[in-house]
Amino acid sequence: MQARMDNPAAFLPDSIKAINILYKSAHSVGVDPKILELVHLRASQINGCAPCVESGARAARAAGETDERLFTVAVWRETPWFSAAERAALALAEHATRLADSPDAVPDAIWDEAARHFGEKELAALVLWIATTNFFNRINVTTRQQAPENWG
Repeated sequence: MQARMDNPAAFLPDSIKAINILYKSAHSVGVDPKILELVHLRASQINGCAPCVESGARAARAAGETDERLFTVAVWRETPWFSAAERAALALAEHATRLADSPDAVPDAIWDEAARHFGEKELAALVLWIATTNFFNRINVTTRQQAPENWG
C-alpha cells in the first residue's frame, strides 16, 4: 500500500510547532516514560496505525521496555508483566481510544483506578498523551502513512 500523500504536517509547518508543544507538555510532569510509551503503543494498535506502532515499539524499547512486555501489550490483561499503575493507564488508553464502543466511554471505575495511581497533573498528562496519540493515528491512517515513518 502506498501513502496517499506526505504527512500533512509537512505541508503545514505551524502544526509541527503545536505537535511539539503537546508532546513536551505530556512528557513534562513526571509520568514514567515507559507508561507513556505503553499507552501510545496500545492506542496505536487499536487504531491500526502502522507508523505509530512501529515508532512506539522502538521508543518503548529505548525507554527500557523488555521484549516480553512489548510483544504482549495487546493482551496486557492476560500477562503478569504489567504493574497495577501500568494496567490502569492501559485501561484508560483503551477506553479513551474506543469512545464509540459504549455510551459511558470512560466509566468511573476506569477513571478511579487511574486516579489511584496518578495525581491530577499525571492524569492530565496521560489524557493529553492518549488524545495526542489518537490525533497522530487518525492522520496517519487517513493518509495511509507507511511504517517506518521518517519522523525527523
